[in-house]
Amino acid sequence: MPLALHHIVVDTHDLPRLARFWAEALRWRVLSEREREVVIGPDESAPVGMCFMPVTDPKAVKNRLHLDLTTTAEDRDAEIDRLLTLGARRVDVGQTGEESWTVLADPNTPDYQF
Repeated sequence: MPLALHHIVVDTHDLPRLARFWAEALRWRVLSEREREVVIGPDESAPVGMCFMPVTDPKAVKNRLHLDLTTTAEDRDAEIDRLLTLGARRVDVGQTGEESWTVLADPNTPDYQF
């Protein structure tokens, strides 16, 4: 069998909160919940999901990975509002204001990381 992506693993200080944020944001569901691991995905047979693992060490550097999400142009503003209601926040990473995209951070990302 060839190599395949199984999970995107996210370290977090608040395991249940961040896993639930992403499950709601992506309209996925919690597939497995243990003390030290929460897995979310669209369903049990999906080829890729996200796995959230607890960490205690402080975050020291900028994320090396981010997720680009998309929706239809007609739904864009409503989806941004929905994510903000779930706990995301707008962040400035040096945008000029001419971009066709919006930068949001999830509830786990500290302000000082941008």
